[in-house]
Amino acid sequence: MGNYIYTIGREYGSGGFTVAKLLSERLGIKLYDKELLIQASKDSGLCEEIFENHDERPTNSFLYSLVMDTYSGGGYSAASFLDMPLNQKVFLAQYETIKKIAEQDSCVIVGRCADYALESNPDCLNIFIHADMDDRIKRISKRENVTESKAKDMIQKKDKRRSSYYNYFTSKKWGDSRSYDLTINTSLVPPEECVDLILAFREKMNHQK
Repeated sequence: MGNYIYTIGREYGSGGFTVAKLLSERLGIKLYDKELLIQASKDSGLCEEIFENHDERPTNSFLYSLVMDTYSGGGYSAASFLDMPLNQKVFLAQYETIKKIAEQDSCVIVGRCADYALESNPDCLNIFIHADMDDRIKRISKRENVTESKAKDMIQKKDKRRSSYYNYFTSKKWGDSRSYDLTINTSLVPPEECVDLILAFREKMNHQK
């Protein structure tokens, strides 16, 4: 039996991080969100600030073609890594770190195209957390102490950034149910019960093997 990996994509304000945190606590396994940036920084030798500045941000089509060429070529050399544009270095470093983390132990990974990086891993369960816009607005307004109008603007900008990044680097569509194994609406199911659903789904997966 391999490590059990859970990747969690999420709409901004859906409570996706809360679900990820509760899941990791229930299982007693590590949660990677911003921690992944720190690890990728250590693995690549790039400074942590670079990862924070480029975190889940889309890039241009020229970089995309370079990334695809790199994957089809079976990896990259130290020399080619040095010659890459910064955005590509950040994506590839995270990509390699995600694969490395998944090989080491069971864990929960939030965002950052982790489902794409681990698409060939049979023990990876890919989840997407979403919620009704009104609920998301209320959650962000309260959490960030901003007006509901400002909260809606923040949600739209963050979602656009995440979807552009995901759609760009993967062959799938962010938020589309076909891109994931399981999608859950936290407007209907509270975070604690989302964990129950995820674990029940994992049990069904195991029985199918």
